[in-house]
Amino acid sequence: MIDSLLNHFGDILPFILIGFGAQMIDGALGMAYGVISSTLLLALGLPPSKASASVHAAETFTTGVSAISHIAHRNVDWRLFARLIIPGVIGGVAGAYLLSNIDGAIIKPFVQFYLTCIGIYLIWRGFHIPPQARDPKWVAPLGLVGGFMDASGGGGWGPVVTSNLLIQGSSPRHTIGTVNTVEFFLTLSISITFLLHLGWETFTTYTIGLLIGGVVAAPFGAMLARHVAPRFLFIAVGIILTLTSLFGVAKWLGYIG
Repeated sequence: MIDSLLNHFGDILPFILIGFGAQMIDGALGMAYGVISSTLLLALGLPPSKASASVHAAETFTTGVSAISHIAHRNVDWRLFARLIIPGVIGGVAGAYLLSNIDGAIIKPFVQFYLTCIGIYLIWRGFHIPPQARDPKWVAPLGLVGGFMDASGGGGWGPVVTSNLLIQGSSPRHTIGTVNTVEFFLTLSISITFLLHLGWETFTTYTIGLLIGGVVAAPFGAMLARHVAPRFLFIAVGIILTLTSLFGVAKWLGYIG
């Protein structure tokens, strides 16, 4: 196994770098691993099915390390965790089962436009409104929708859940840590569901690269989330969310091939 990795290291290196960069952003901001990884894999010429399968398989491991790191840094709000995990897993499993019957691409552009608006609002809020932590009221519906979108649309857990919890006034640090920790259980459930249908061929060279890069980066992302100022987290989440969502909207409109 080690010899094979060394012999093909040049082929795997681009995917290691993609996994590292995507997980650093995801661990620190609570979103964008799936979106960034999938986008870059598609840009490298991978078929959508292989890109999605590789990202979800690798995410099972990277989110596990990320969850441990966030717990160690005390970034997890366990009350919020309990409110998110069950609807999130239900939504994720439902999305995985229904993926073959419902085309997630139909509603994805509208979701991306909505997320673009949220991203712009978060940037504005970071500059103009001092973040004051409040207990979010709408949690379970976010978990259900976020889990479903993540499974059926190739991403969406972080953008949908993290951004909306921040808008409701949830603490940036604990929102990011909690959403990342729940994501491990969500991704594990989705991966098992897909694995039952796709088989072990899901694990490819791309998966190994994404996994290595993501696992190495996960502890550093959690460290950043703990020490970076909340105002900066609002702005950073807004920028990442806006850019990734605008990319999806532009691609749907045909401006990007």
